[in-house]
Amino acid sequence: MFNYISFHALCILGFMATLKGMSGVDVRAEVSELKTLLPLWIGKIYQYDNACFGFRLNGEEKQRHLFYCERGVRAHLVSELPPAPKNPSGFSMYLRKYVEGGRVLSIQQKGIERVIIFEIGKGVNEYRLILELFDDGNLILTDKDFVIMNALVQKRFRERDITAGQVYGRMMKSPETLSYEEFAEAVTGEDTEIVRALAKRLLLGGVVAEEICREADVSRAMPAKYSSEVQLRPVYNAMLQWFSQLDMPDPVIDEKGVFPTPSPVRTPIAHYPTFSKALEAYYPKPDVMRREKEEAAKKLTRQERIRQQQEAAISSFEKKAALATEAAEIIYGHYGEVKEVIDVLSAASRKMSWQEISAVLKKSDMPAAKRIVSLDAEKVSVLLDLGEAQKVTIFLHDSLEANAGRYSELAKKFRAKKAGAVRAMERMAERPEKKAAERIGRMKAKWYHRFRWMETSDGVLVIGGRNADQNEELVKKYMEGKDTFLHADVFGASVVIVKGKTECMDEAAGFAVSYSRLWSSGSASGDVIEAAPSQVSKTPETGEYVAHGAFVIRGERTILKDVPLEAAIGVMTEPVFAVIGGFPSAVRKKTNIYVCLKPGTFEGDDVARKVLRRLKEMVPDGDSKMLRAVLNTEAVAAFVPPGGSDIV
Repeated sequence: MFNYISFHALCILGFMATLKGMSGVDVRAEVSELKTLLPLWIGKIYQYDNACFGFRLNGEEKQRHLFYCERGVRAHLVSELPPAPKNPSGFSMYLRKYVEGGRVLSIQQKGIERVIIFEIGKGVNEYRLILELFDDGNLILTDKDFVIMNALVQKRFRERDITAGQVYGRMMKSPETLSYEEFAEAVTGEDTEIVRALAKRLLLGGVVAEEICREADVSRAMPAKYSSEVQLRPVYNAMLQWFSQLDMPDPVIDEKGVFPTPSPVRTPIAHYPTFSKALEAYYPKPDVMRREKEEAAKKLTRQERIRQQQEAAISSFEKKAALATEAAEIIYGHYGEVKEVIDVLSAASRKMSWQEISAVLKKSDMPAAKRIVSLDAEKVSVLLDLGEAQKVTIFLHDSLEANAGRYSELAKKFRAKKAGAVRAMERMAERPEKKAAERIGRMKAKWYHRFRWMETSDGVLVIGGRNADQNEELVKKYMEGKDTFLHADVFGASVVIVKGKTECMDEAAGFAVSYSRLWSSGSASGDVIEAAPSQVSKTPETGEYVAHGAFVIRGERTILKDVPLEAAIGVMTEPVFAVIGGFPSAVRKKTNIYVCLKPGTFEGDDVARKVLRRLKEMVPDGDSKMLRAVLNTEAVAAFVPPGGSDIV
């Protein structure tokens, strides 16, 4: 028996992909498209964040297909994936271990739900990779018997458990596979209208249910529970006919969203060769690509961005005005046909209901009837296809002239909006561009700001640990092969990582000694150990112990002798406002507003307040307003070396 009661029921979005996500019918159309590409093999798997994945699917004759999945929203082929992440995630590595290189044996949908199941064979083993697009979505890997091996989100729900060892929910029957008896049992199970029964009991969604009722020529309000076979059989046949269209899709985007097939009551904005192409055109670019475009857009001035928006609006108003004018001309160009439709249907409405009129029109062979695409009883209007570039809506209680006048008024409205946008653009062109200083904002928080940090004069990032935990984190998580490891030659010093090649290693070494215990001892200089990441280890020699936050350096290392202890704290005003610190020559490269420190007598908080007062005195009056947001004791204290200091 068909299991039509499902806890996913209320999650189905209906027959269309919206920005909230794909529907079960959309998944059906996408799965049908993917099946045409078989056989496929799983290539690389990428995880971009906690929601988005990319799959490289390899076909025969070196064909390559790119598949993008945003859990809870969409899953479809794309022409381009975001750049591969620098560091693969643990979950993507897990998936690669089991299914990379495996052959896709089948691609299925779970009933009509928003679930795609890839059956994958690798060696003697078979797996199921399950993409869930309902609620928050999930990626789940099971064995051939649907026993869960791992999931992106492991969680226990009221009606199911997504945890290792549990069996994933059984497959369901899709509505078009039901016999008439199963269909009747499903839709008559509740005392509700037929349109609601189709939408929720069969998980078809409201838009599909409406279209099936219209094709079956039954009222959407017909009580489902008490309907006879004579009433339900046309609905069942219309449902089968509707599903058969999905095997020969004509994907479109219209004002409602993305659809596998066009609707007779909505005008398509654009047709696409495949459903994936339509989905890719409709949905925003993946976040990584969008961020790249946003970064490029940030380089434009405010005036340039506004001008681009105004130009796009003007172009849109021009197109809409032209379409409205064309519609009015079409009505007058087919004067006799349009007038005949108005006269005949107006007269018929005085003797028959609109439902009866609709039934007559469907059976009529008259040329005028064939022109009628659809009839809207609520608005008392028809959509006419007069063989021109666009269809026109005719209101039957208005004269032909009044209908043409509607479109003429609409064209005037859009021309007025265009004129207003042109005037606004001209006014904007007359305004002088604001000075660069007025556009400067504060520095955005970066991942490394919680560590000690500076940039060398040639722009290379230098990071140091504030404590033993951060020392461990820097080495284990952030140190890479091309970096340089620095450590002041004193017990308990910070681990310092130079992120890349620099010509200013003296500045990095000065940073390393200045933010070490040498500063609090009052030393004027100290030595720094320089090593490659491959030389740094947590494994001690036999009988030795390596403390938390400390490391063993093996092999030859470079000793930088007598490095002076100096530090500076300054205020950067270009390209952003920020408090910066580090070795004096590095700070001087970025600003002429700074204070130099040397080992001395005043403790950290006192020094921070003194430096803050001195910096405020040096800041130009024009920048003082913006600097109030960034220049404070806490920001300055972050760059004060540990121990007593004096201002030079």
